[in-house]
Amino acid sequence: MNIKTLHQYFLKSSGVCTDTRNIKKDCLFFALKGENFNGNKFAVEAIKKGAIKVIIDERKYQLPTGETLLFENVLTTLQELASFHRNYLNMPIIALTGSNGKTTSKELINCVLSKKFRTTATIGNLNNHIGVPLTLLSMNLETEIGVVEMGANHLKEIELLSNITQPNYGYITNFGKAHLEGFGSLEGVIKGKTELYQYLKNNNKTIFINANDPTQLKYSEEIKSITFGNKNQDFHVDLIDASQKVVVSFQNLKIQSQLIGLYNFDNIAAAIAIGSYFKVSKEDIKEAIETYIPTNNRSQIIDKESNKVILDAYNANPSSMLAALENFIQSEGADKIMFLGDMFELGNDAEKEHQYIVSYIEKNFKGIAYLVGENFYKTKTNASNIHKIEHFEALNTLLENLNFQKKHILIKASRGMALERILDLNCFS
Repeated sequence: MNIKTLHQYFLKSSGVCTDTRNIKKDCLFFALKGENFNGNKFAVEAIKKGAIKVIIDERKYQLPTGETLLFENVLTTLQELASFHRNYLNMPIIALTGSNGKTTSKELINCVLSKKFRTTATIGNLNNHIGVPLTLLSMNLETEIGVVEMGANHLKEIELLSNITQPNYGYITNFGKAHLEGFGSLEGVIKGKTELYQYLKNNNKTIFINANDPTQLKYSEEIKSITFGNKNQDFHVDLIDASQKVVVSFQNLKIQSQLIGLYNFDNIAAAIAIGSYFKVSKEDIKEAIETYIPTNNRSQIIDKESNKVILDAYNANPSSMLAALENFIQSEGADKIMFLGDMFELGNDAEKEHQYIVSYIEKNFKGIAYLVGENFYKTKTNASNIHKIEHFEALNTLLENLNFQKKHILIKASRGMALERILDLNCFS
């Protein structure tokens, strides 16, 4: 069995599945392995539930009736099938990566391009060595442009994903202190993310560059590029206001977004530039940006009783945490409260980075700060407005006799903290 033959089975199938709980009739089931599971063991179950073929890599699970297809490695086969399918479709693909803002950028770009093209974009944050192949395999002959988000927490991962995706265009949102445990340092982050630049350079493809970011400019030299930013670039986008929701100007059009925070200006500008490059009209770009509403705990504005809540609890690293704090402190509104949760995957830098955030709050924030998690609990502070809580249950106890009214509230944390649970506490009712 080779990839070309497998692709013929794929084209006749209803799609790809990697979890027997989500089997679709006539799908291809890929029996992936993990530290605590072996998909090969579920081959028979997958067939009984409707899978037309099951891709396995352990001979003892092969069935004599032909429903199982034996390959050397199921994960590698999934990735190779995705690359083969990408070449079969032969359409432009834009690859996105970066430390912060890549999912929001991806969603905005998809909204803009969808005004003119049939697009397929990464769903949610399925952006790793499994999610990227699944995204590519969700595309079909009707797809005119693909938008693929690529995440990484160690070196060589973006290189792998680039080789699988084979993008025609690329964009790196920024370089920040994210996944330091895997990358080792900010320099490691830059080296890892710019693996996308190296792929595009080696294959004579094009990158989109935010000319306001000196790191992007430095590492994109001698690569075919499209720039946006100031008046001297290919596409010029001006910031009008970011005190509440971000407002920008493009080609004499005022665009009022539903996004908060100065940090979202670059995400919006990238979507405008990429849309304009692909000849989406400025009126359609305006409509796409203005109607995009963030979800999934990403910079959402929620009215909770009489309180205004900024919910940004999808993820956090030192760079995105500091940007959120700066924006919250500078934003309008009195009686401010912030709930911050631990930042994960910082390795040996965890103590230093959490202490830096606490010191920043001490110097710049006059409201009340609740810091939740083992890392924040270990930090040092004498500030009377900062409360350190080791775990969520203790926070619940601390707040049980309080009732927040007419407060301006920020909730920011890494995904594993699930800090959005705060909104269900009695203090908001």
